[in-house]
Amino acid sequence: MSRRRLYLDRAPGEDRAVVTLDGRPERFLIERPSEPFDLALSSQWVGRVARIERGLASAFLDLGEGGEALLALTGDGKAVAEGAWIEIEITAEARRGKLALARMLGPSTGPARRLDRAKPLIDRLKAFAPGVAVIEGAAAREVADEAESEMLAIEHALPGGGSIAIEPTRALTAVDVDLGARGADARRAARQVNLLAIEHCARLLRLKGLGGLVVIDLVGAGHDGASLTAAATKAFAPDMPGVSIGPITRFGTFQIAIPRRWRPAAEILCDESGAITTVSLALRLLRAMEREGRADGGARILGYCAQDVGEAAKILAPALSDRIGARFDLILEPSRRREHLEVTRR
Repeated sequence: MSRRRLYLDRAPGEDRAVVTLDGRPERFLIERPSEPFDLALSSQWVGRVARIERGLASAFLDLGEGGEALLALTGDGKAVAEGAWIEIEITAEARRGKLALARMLGPSTGPARRLDRAKPLIDRLKAFAPGVAVIEGAAAREVADEAESEMLAIEHALPGGGSIAIEPTRALTAVDVDLGARGADARRAARQVNLLAIEHCARLLRLKGLGGLVVIDLVGAGHDGASLTAAATKAFAPDMPGVSIGPITRFGTFQIAIPRRWRPAAEILCDESGAITTVSLALRLLRAMEREGRADGGARILGYCAQDVGEAAKILAPALSDRIGARFDLILEPSRRREHLEVTRR
């Protein structure tokens, strides 16, 4: 029986929540004061129909203060008119280059506003495993660090050998399965690694917050379609409803469509090129400084970093002061590489 555990890491300037499945990270959520939690999944709003595009069967909604969402003109939505005020529910969070998606709840009156209260991160975490206790402290920090690292990785090792590489594009998410060194019986090894790849692919896609069309390039040929489809049905059950599993093609690819619901955490941590943002590096530095500060309550903590990282860390430094006091210094070095963070005690 699969077992899930919940972890909440309350760090300076950022809280991170993790769900693990049988000891491996399955969900990763981030909450930062600098990233307001707006247009969250299932949140309800009053918005104005700003523009209708009949050719796209969509309406663009103005939710106030720069917030926008896209409403599909289906069901009751077919009757909306430009300028109308309506109540909506967010069905998919905004992601880079894409608006949040909404469904219509009914007519309303202005002004634009949120109707429900934002759920605290701990409540959103508990919803993934009701009744399971939330673990905090040092154990949560370690699990969150591991989950963040795995979430950002492209290639992931499979138990017993082999690996999968997961790379999102604008059109789809490509998953490449590699056999690796798995014994002499190639056919049997290919079947084993394909089954493992499907199981771990489902978990990793949830961890990364990826959805839409997923194309898995399987190992070998002459696949057992029934076994692989059964494995996919089980592995992607937590993503239901809305998952569509296609047949294995003659090219050896397996196509699965998964509803997009959450904003990928990588969009918070990284810029459009995939590089870690300056703010994310500054928060890593503050976490490392907090760890050293708690390890030695009397030492002065020194954090060495690149110029831009240090400037960002200075803005976030009050969150560290609240935890270990003002006994730390940020040492900004213009020649230091951005990713090279160093923490010492004095």
